[in-house]
Amino acid sequence: MEIALDPNMPTYSGGLGMLAGDTLRSAADLGAPVVAVTLVYRKGYFRQLLDTSGNQSEQPQQWEPERTLKEVEGRVSVEIEQRQVWIRAWQYDVKGVDGDTVAVYLLDTNLPDNSDWDRQLTDSLYGGDEKYRLAQEIILGLGGLKLLQKLGHDKIQAYHMNEGHSALLALGLLERRLDQSFAGRARQLDIDGIRRMCIFTTHTPVPAGHDQFPEPLVRQLLGDERYALLEQTQALHDDSLNMTYLALRFSGYVNGVAMRHGEVSRGMFPNYDISAITNGVHALTWTSQSFCELFDHYISGWRTDNNYLRYAISIPLEDIREAHAKAKEALFTEIRHRTSVSLDPKAFTIGFARRASTYKRADLLFHDRERLKRIARDVGAIQLVYAGKAHPRDEGGKRLIRRVFEGASSLSEVIHTVYVENYDMHWGRLITSGVDLWLNTPLRPQEASGTSGMKAALNGVPSFSVVDGWWAEGWIEGITGWAIGNTDVVEDPVSEVSTLYDKLERQILPMFYGNPNRYTEVMRSAIALNGSFFNTQRMVQQYLANAYMLREVTPPATRVKQAIPALTSE
Repeated sequence: MEIALDPNMPTYSGGLGMLAGDTLRSAADLGAPVVAVTLVYRKGYFRQLLDTSGNQSEQPQQWEPERTLKEVEGRVSVEIEQRQVWIRAWQYDVKGVDGDTVAVYLLDTNLPDNSDWDRQLTDSLYGGDEKYRLAQEIILGLGGLKLLQKLGHDKIQAYHMNEGHSALLALGLLERRLDQSFAGRARQLDIDGIRRMCIFTTHTPVPAGHDQFPEPLVRQLLGDERYALLEQTQALHDDSLNMTYLALRFSGYVNGVAMRHGEVSRGMFPNYDISAITNGVHALTWTSQSFCELFDHYISGWRTDNNYLRYAISIPLEDIREAHAKAKEALFTEIRHRTSVSLDPKAFTIGFARRASTYKRADLLFHDRERLKRIARDVGAIQLVYAGKAHPRDEGGKRLIRRVFEGASSLSEVIHTVYVENYDMHWGRLITSGVDLWLNTPLRPQEASGTSGMKAALNGVPSFSVVDGWWAEGWIEGITGWAIGNTDVVEDPVSEVSTLYDKLERQILPMFYGNPNRYTEVMRSAIALNGSFFNTQRMVQQYLANAYMLREVTPPATRVKQAIPALTSE
């Protein structure tokens, strides 16, 4: 549904889009035969505006693909509410380190042949109501499949549905199979045939995060015939179209995005086999200029083989510190340019930048403001850099931003805080590389993976995080960073708050100010142990080996606990 391709193209909202873009960048680096489909979003996600109290307002983030992308020849149409909606596509080529490319097709309904409402269907990411959202997912899944056929991509062996938004792709594949076989009614062997082609990655560890649409709306937009096919193949869930269950029903390989998230997903969907491939980030995209130069000097070959980053463990500590100081200077220079706020390059700087959602608890650091003040006064100076957008309809997320502003204001005499407006790819690279510690405080087990801490690790910035998502695999206490809370208990806010302040006061700040060599050793270990593994080069290689090349499908009666007698193989 979203892919972060270029800082000047607002075709993403956050981590899911960043991951999709990084996946394609690594696919291009590896020369993997991949194409990608998304929507064009002429009005983007939104441009965030914040007032002095942290109240968020939004503006469209207009851009014109005509100015930067080439239009693909040929158009396709999909049926929505029994009318034809025409689609064109724009092509963006992701270039790899050795010159290979991955084509990305951005679907666009802004055509004179469409009605005014239809022309706006590819305007806004995660905008509009349920009807708008389902129409977009019809365009993505069914329209995207038609476009690939139109462009001659007729030898595709694997279709990867990244989150449930594109799950109607499976319905399109089934319709195509039935048309070609003249079978009429779908049989189990037809469903198995689709499942041999489909891979599904789920990213959401809470039920409320999965798109679902009521029967009347589905009938209205898809039509009775397609609704009947969904019923016949038992692809509906509780009389609604749940996009995750649709993808699960038609996928031969399903995975979560971290080992722990795989466990959580198996608990949510116990009737399905769910594997895990832990996310990563594109090393070259998220490594700051100063660390790129450092790695080029000491670790030849790291750009084409990220495993070589393990050898960062032998880089002299002084060189690590110097590269980090340059990254910190680049961040502070941009903050000063954008906000007129000057931060102290010698002061310990904590970064927290991610989507403003309530479960991420951006305000947890301000739980005991007096203690935080005392730590900053007695142990060492602290600075805070925050960033993140709340979805326009997420009042909880907007309140969270206001609470961060309120907490920062109450500490302003002792702790300087900057909340960067309109967090994007540009700021993401600067903040994850320029702070001294990466803070992450999600409510367990709601962090599917998280990737910002991986970006920080590439730049020698240790994580201080609740042990959830990827950090359950990357955390080595005092070596790659530090854990917040009781690692054996899912929800323990008392322990989380206690360890947050205790470790900051007694371990992290004293090490930073009193034993800089020891702190730099942690920075170096974060690169060697986390940066070398939590990258999309390793992740794409795992998808190639474990998912894309896997074509055997376990019989549904053993794979799905409840056999489906209506779908036999006669």
